[in-house]
Amino acid sequence: MATSKSNAVAQAEAYYDSPDADSFYFTIWGGEDIHIGMYKDDNEPIVPASHRNDETLASMLKGVDENTTVLDIGAGYGGAARHLAKSYGCKVICVNISETQNKLNRELNKKAGLDDKVEVLHGDFEAIPADDNSIDIVWSQDAILHSGNRPRVLDEVKRVLKPGGQFIFTDPMQSDDCPEGVLQPILDRIHLETLGSFGFYDKELTARGFEKLDVKEMTHQLRRHYWRVGEELKANYERLTKGSSTTYLDNMIKGLGRWVDGADKGYLAWGVMHYRLAK
Repeated sequence: MATSKSNAVAQAEAYYDSPDADSFYFTIWGGEDIHIGMYKDDNEPIVPASHRNDETLASMLKGVDENTTVLDIGAGYGGAARHLAKSYGCKVICVNISETQNKLNRELNKKAGLDDKVEVLHGDFEAIPADDNSIDIVWSQDAILHSGNRPRVLDEVKRVLKPGGQFIFTDPMQSDDCPEGVLQPILDRIHLETLGSFGFYDKELTARGFEKLDVKEMTHQLRRHYWRVGEELKANYERLTKGSSTTYLDNMIKGLGRWVDGADKGYLAWGVMHYRLAK
């Protein structure tokens, strides 16, 4: 098992533990579900669209029941874990780098009466705190981009999965034909050198013995989500200053605009990827 933490993961831990980020993400980004939403239209609120991401991924899984163990890597506030535990009776292990988010996740699990079904561990996906061949499903929503060593993350996913186990995830990515250098402003803001792509993940997972079950390309939802979050931020700017600094909020507005622009120019990609490890 890998034991060291990449600089990108360390940066992500410090960022998501910050009061600025904690206030912004829980208030605006999606509440319990801080990942890209799947919207019916431009006017749909962020929270139900973000929860639809949970519902969509869950509907694609095969054979989930009370005997299934799901590992959510980069679990955030645990909205997806509670949805899975409540809907299927399965056990969910949340692994997440932010102890600030983990604390609220545990509180929400207890409030929902699910703390016996959902376990929350402080850790990262470059060194997953789980035994070899112990997990039925690895689940991740818009988190793996924060790794500075994505191949190592995929090695860890393979290590912990049982033979025949499923891996389902979403990730903000670059397009397979993205010109070099055009995403540098985005990468600089999130302290990364690269983004993944559909082609990258397919090649790396195939090399590790995974077979593709389904891939849904939904880049329009990435564009819509970053635009919607930006609009909500601007509409609630004064209220947000009670929890986040104006410097943070102003930089966030600029950063969100870069994601929208990158999507409009065809430089970005997003969607659901569902693979199964060979038996």
